[in-house]
Amino acid sequence: MPENHSMNSKVLTVREATLGVLRSFGVDRVFGNPGSTELAFLHDWPDDIDYVLGLQEGCVIGMADGYAQATGRATFVNLHSAAGLGHALGNLFTAFRNKTPMVVTAGQQARSLLRMRPYLFAEDAEQFPKPYVKWSSEPARAEDVPAAIVQAFLTAMQHPRGPTFVSIPSDDWARPASPPPVRRIATEFAPDAAAIIRLGAAIGAAKRPAFVVGPEVDRNGCVEAMVAVAERARAAVWASPMSSRASFPELHPQFAGFLPAAPGGLARALRGADLIVVVGAPVFTFHVEGQCELLDDGTPVWQITDDPTEAASAAVGDTIISTLPKALVALRSALPDVAQREAPAARTRPAVPSAKNPIPPAYALSRLSELMPRDAIVVEEAPPHRPAIQQFLPRPGADSFYTMASGGLGYSLPASVGVALARPGRRIVGLIGDGSAMYCVQAIWTAAQRKLPITFVVMNNSGYGAMRAFSQLIQAHRPPGIVLPGLDFVALAKGLGCPGRRVTDVDDLDRILTEALASHGPMLVDLAVDDATTDLFSHSR
Repeated sequence: MPENHSMNSKVLTVREATLGVLRSFGVDRVFGNPGSTELAFLHDWPDDIDYVLGLQEGCVIGMADGYAQATGRATFVNLHSAAGLGHALGNLFTAFRNKTPMVVTAGQQARSLLRMRPYLFAEDAEQFPKPYVKWSSEPARAEDVPAAIVQAFLTAMQHPRGPTFVSIPSDDWARPASPPPVRRIATEFAPDAAAIIRLGAAIGAAKRPAFVVGPEVDRNGCVEAMVAVAERARAAVWASPMSSRASFPELHPQFAGFLPAAPGGLARALRGADLIVVVGAPVFTFHVEGQCELLDDGTPVWQITDDPTEAASAAVGDTIISTLPKALVALRSALPDVAQREAPAARTRPAVPSAKNPIPPAYALSRLSELMPRDAIVVEEAPPHRPAIQQFLPRPGADSFYTMASGGLGYSLPASVGVALARPGRRIVGLIGDGSAMYCVQAIWTAAQRKLPITFVVMNNSGYGAMRAFSQLIQAHRPPGIVLPGLDFVALAKGLGCPGRRVTDVDDLDRILTEALASHGPMLVDLAVDDATTDLFSHSR
């Protein structure tokens, strides 16, 4: 942040002081969808802060989330009044579960009108987004707005990170305000030294330790440190259930696979381990009920997390609360030499299915993996194809994979726009299901306007494939509303300014994917794949 020299002596408007706050936090982009209650903030917009327009508020939050996840900095979002915040709540819930640092603001009607419940007014505005923001406020006085935004930034960036919210009456922006002092908070905190020593000794004494790595590893830039710890411990490494990031290289010989979000399947996958260490993830995230013998059989479980709520809600085990950069450095130093320990068996790689029509999703994903640049970033929201993605689209680890942690659809298409803005020069692959694409399809317009190098690949199985799988799992016969005929994604993309091609014949697959991956701006591939139901809760090894 810049130094605060003599700014405090100058009286500014709330708007001017707020823009100074944004600059002090390194904000170079504001994500928004404007309305009448925000115009006093938006007039004469400064040239040094890029205003990224989204055509719907859910898209705005998704783009800001992707940008924050990729940069590691808190983003600033400007929404329109109560209705705009309401539109955004689905992806705000995802931002909360993603632990995304984000300051969300929404316009409020003028203070002089509030007692009369005016048009576009939000009653108890600061309560509206709770409990899915870490902190919220509608400042009592106009001159308190800049300081509230400072507090929102500082809170959003403290671990566990997450979104915050400030409601701002429309007539506040022109009122006088003094700039708040620039403050810094050191947000990293170290683990308890004695606990780290005990964990190191437990890993050293184990015969078959297993690590379970979660999204916080990659979010905190710790993939290399995690690899170093795992290699020194000679432990098998599993990805945590429903992990939203790639926190370990998936072709590494110690990578064992992906744990399912089902108690029985998870217990079977970890049955051979005599010690389990969960790093940067809950213990455990489940999506279906069932008996998990692992929670009852006495297998020692340890957890390292920066989130006290995750620590308290773990069903079993001991927890060390620490930010991961400090914890992993300390743990590596505490590990004894276990060079004589037998290395875990390498994961068996599945055979690629043969090319045929209709196109098998696994075959399409294997071709996409082969054709896309080695440094491409995948932003995924194709839930029924997740097992095939994990098998045939292996990610190299750090900054290579993003998806939503919430289970709510509509995140990844706009998030791919945010990631592309944060990673200029990198190819972004937005791998989206046909059902998912319809939640925030408007984000394609922003990608087209900005000529972002995004290849949108719509895995089109003409329905909600995950619902088909759940229907079989729970024996719900013939449920309505899971078939999606008549969607023309090429026409939708072209209507939003983005070229598109449809693939129905496997012989055209490589040619069209190659064209889309080489496009200078965005291009959409509507990829017709077979609609076979997938087992979402098996584990791969």
